[in-house]
Amino acid sequence: MKTTFIRSASALLLIAAAQQGWATNGYFTHGVGTNSKAMAGAGDAMPEMAIDVANNPASGILVEPSVDLGIAVFSPRRSYSASQSQLNGNFGAFSLDAGTIDSDSEYFPIPYVASNWHFSETVAFTLAFYGRGGMNTDFRSGSATFDPDGPGPAPIMSLPGVFGGGTTGVNLNQAFLELTFSAKLTDNLAVGIAPVIAYQMFEAEGVMAFSPYTKTYVQGFFNGAPVMPENLTNNGTDNSLGFGLKAGLIWNVSDRLALQAAYQTETDMDEFDDYSDLFAEAGGFDIPATARIGASFQTTPNLSLHVDVERTYYSKVASVANPLSNIAGCPTAGQGGMNPDACLGGSEGFGFGWDDVTVYQFGMKWTPDSLDGITLRAGFNYGEQPISGENAVINILAPAVVEQHFTVGADFDLSNGHRISTAFMYAPEKEVTGTNFFDPTQEITLRMDQWEFEFAYTF
Repeated sequence: MKTTFIRSASALLLIAAAQQGWATNGYFTHGVGTNSKAMAGAGDAMPEMAIDVANNPASGILVEPSVDLGIAVFSPRRSYSASQSQLNGNFGAFSLDAGTIDSDSEYFPIPYVASNWHFSETVAFTLAFYGRGGMNTDFRSGSATFDPDGPGPAPIMSLPGVFGGGTTGVNLNQAFLELTFSAKLTDNLAVGIAPVIAYQMFEAEGVMAFSPYTKTYVQGFFNGAPVMPENLTNNGTDNSLGFGLKAGLIWNVSDRLALQAAYQTETDMDEFDDYSDLFAEAGGFDIPATARIGASFQTTPNLSLHVDVERTYYSKVASVANPLSNIAGCPTAGQGGMNPDACLGGSEGFGFGWDDVTVYQFGMKWTPDSLDGITLRAGFNYGEQPISGENAVINILAPAVVEQHFTVGADFDLSNGHRISTAFMYAPEKEVTGTNFFDPTQEITLRMDQWEFEFAYTF
């Protein structure tokens, strides 16, 4: 029965991956698993579900053999505003037309599946399949005013689309398959290790205006015949496969206190060949490393409190971290630069300019005596958003600016020994404002808020 269940759930996850759009702490989710999300990502030191191995692989030996099936409905609301430009495309400016534009595609299903087997009292194997990160934007209106052929004969024009290329946006989805081995080294210390297989899908639309700033174009320019890039935009969905490793430990210091630590390596991914003129390092888009530590306290038999801290190293991935200002080194940018590797697709080509993100997660679990078989959860999650004002204009494509997450949830024990779990998250609106890098007379403001409801069934 478990095998059939896992196959069906895995197929569901692959289908849903084609339309997912995450963005919470940077572009990673605020937790993995319904109980974790109900406590804002906290509680790794006291795991309860098979899917908790996604947060700390030592969890597998500490939870009962079981199968989890979860699905969330995630709704990010993204928009940008552009102030009135004083240049309006003149003197080499690239001006976004004034106004507020909303991104479409506001609802996404996000499923997961996990199953846990115990080989003995001290060794367990857990299979987990889930989504951990991604970003999506879909701007179907807006326009930009600029000179589409630079010093050529065409006049300054206002063209449809955020960057003058029609419908504009990106869609990045990430799915993970973890094969987790966990063991108890002592009665109080558990460890785990998980080879991680990662799969990414990516699509970009509407950014052809950046063609003259690609390494492909510049290399042709130096040879006397500029070459328009073929792998910059509107190439449909490309995919990549990669591998990483995750390890963790959970130490039950006493009956009331537990500590945890986990680390996932940077995941080395295949390049997005169809977008090798867009991303740095010829289409490179590795998944950043993450580190987690935490503590859980059983304050009373009915109440536990949890504190966890997670850091994601976005700054180590060039296509995410390289700042927009790197374009000044590209020979066609008119800034005096003579370095082709500073153009899009080069090793120093600009990305989104993201910083590392440290997230603080606080959660509580309460099992009231008056509510038989019901457990209540709540949490708060804060992580400073990774986008600086000077990179605002390019982050219209990925406006992951929310910082606060408020969560609640409940578990319901069923008479057959199975369990239903729920979680709800709300992230209030956050704004980031900065000068349009391509038009110093214009301000760009990014906005985002989001909510999510998740349901899980455990048997």
